[in-house]
Parts: sequence; structure tokens; C-alpha cells
Amino acid sequence: MKCNIGKTDKIVRWIVGLAVIVLGLYLRSWWGLLGLIPIITAVIGLCPLYLPFGINTCKTPPSK
Repeated sequence: MKCNIGKTDKIVRWIVGLAVIVLGLYLRSWWGLLGLIPIITAVIGLCPLYLPFGINTCKTPPSK
């Protein structure tokens, strides 16, 4: 699988994801579940929205 998320991008996604989940729990809203999206993309290292735009924040060359 091709990596297109770099280290800094992963950290930011974890922070944003956790913040959204905590906010959802605080407000007792199901919208907190949306925080799972950036966390999942950080874990797998692939952002599907980056693909059509050719964005790659991963410093290692993509595997072929």
C-alpha cells in the first residue's frame, strides 16, 4: 500500500481526531465519531482525499 501521509501529518491527524472525539463526548453528540476518520487515516498512512490531488507528505519514496 502506498504511503502519502508523513510523520507531522500523522501527529496532527491524531490530535485533531482525539479533540473531535473528546468534544463529541463532552457535548454528548454522535458527531464525535467523525474523529475516527483522521485517526484511521493516520494509522493506515493513506489519505484517499490526497490521491486525486497528488498530495504526498510522506518523505520516503513510494513503494512500487
